[in-house]
Amino acid sequence: MNIKRIFGTILTVLGIGGLIYTAMLFSSANSDFESVKPLLIYGILGAVFFISGISLVRTTKDES
Repeated sequence: MNIKRIFGTILTVLGIGGLIYTAMLFSSANSDFESVKPLLIYGILGAVFFISGISLVRTTKDES
């Protein structure tokens, strides 16, 4: 297995974790600014990790 694929898989899993954590925060969020700030931070980081991990796995060729 290629190192790039392993790193892409790790990034994808971290992104999924960040998006799930954002969903958990969103479900228990109030309407004040202090609860919106972590939603944006974890949501954006989770999305960036997820998209970069998926693209890294897709673009890496599997050579044996």
